[in-house]
Amino acid sequence: MKEAYRGNIRENLALALDTLRTHKFRSFLTMLGVLIGVATVILVASVFVGMETQMADMAKQFGTQNLYIYKWQPGLNFRLTREMRLRKPLTYEQAMAIKEQCPSVKDVAVEMVNWRGTPPIMKYKGTQMLDGTLTGATPNDFAISNASLAEGRFFTDIDNWHRRYVAVLGSDVVQRLFPNQDPVGKMIDIDGHNFLVVGTLGKRKEFFIDTGNNRVVYIPYNTYRDIYPAMKDNFIMAQAYPGRRDQAADEVTGLLRRLRGDKPWQPDSFGIGTADSFIQQFNAIIGTMVIAMITVASVGLLVGGIGVMNIMLVSVTERTREIGVRKAIGARRSDITWQFLLEAITLTGIGGIVGIILGWVISFVVPLLFPSLVPSVPLWAVAAGFIVSVGVGIFFGLWPAMKAARLDPIVALRYE
Repeated sequence: MKEAYRGNIRENLALALDTLRTHKFRSFLTMLGVLIGVATVILVASVFVGMETQMADMAKQFGTQNLYIYKWQPGLNFRLTREMRLRKPLTYEQAMAIKEQCPSVKDVAVEMVNWRGTPPIMKYKGTQMLDGTLTGATPNDFAISNASLAEGRFFTDIDNWHRRYVAVLGSDVVQRLFPNQDPVGKMIDIDGHNFLVVGTLGKRKEFFIDTGNNRVVYIPYNTYRDIYPAMKDNFIMAQAYPGRRDQAADEVTGLLRRLRGDKPWQPDSFGIGTADSFIQQFNAIIGTMVIAMITVASVGLLVGGIGVMNIMLVSVTERTREIGVRKAIGARRSDITWQFLLEAITLTGIGGIVGIILGWVISFVVPLLFPSLVPSVPLWAVAAGFIVSVGVGIFFGLWPAMKAARLDPIVALRYE
């Protein structure tokens, strides 16, 4: 019994493949929608997994035990309310209070950056850079943010106390202003102020777009305040002891609410971000994009499925006499149903396989456009793409197959 069943399956599959070979162009056009839909699913999944991995690597790079504290929630903030914009800046004294009064906090660094102002003009001899970022930072900023030293040294507490004009350059700044030469020991002009370059940083991992992490010049915090006395915005990084990050966040929240005069019924007048919260924000945004892309892919699959149904109905009409002959010599309804159903499944299944290959190939092209992004095709996406393509064949091929199976053999034999 099983051998006969397998034989019928093989025979019906052979008939389906023979029909596809006979109508190659028509079959290609029919599977095109399924092909595009599956390729889109594979591409979106591979890019999403690559971005997710990259985001996790960046979070580890900057420190998983760190708290990032600002006057509004750090991270991917696209909507700032008027109340957020009018909040008082965090102060250096508040940062030091966190360091002294929060038992779970190991160390605290403070940065000052003019995010909303005109970028500083950085010059070395005849070369200048207009898109760099100047950051005033306490010396322990490098240790807390896991910065790696490429050449020279970091500036020290003594440099900061004496407000010395020394600078540590990001890797992109070195490439732009000092190509093929060692910048350590040379003078760089920043907004009309001369700084001695004491060190350079190793290249940090970037996201799939340039986030400017390597276009930064760091100078001592006190030196920055001397040059830009009107600047008040402080960004605080607090490093928690291992395993105590959440406890540190609670301690910092309670202390800052008290120091900043937040009433019990008022929301926090500051924001605290962590590596996990950045990843969650990223996943929420990318998840919305993925849903949009999957919707587009679903439309492609739907169009492909309707095309499969139409072509199968045409095929049933064209082969009505053949169906009559098969029934006359003993073919059962199930044989006819399986013949046409397997034809539809084969059509969409091949489209799915080609779509998987196409999506996989395109994923290798993505790094050419975004060098820092390395897509990875997950096995679940491959399996889902193939299962969905086969499912489309079953769903949209069932009605034509049942219609063929219900044909009256006598009427079918008379069909011209």
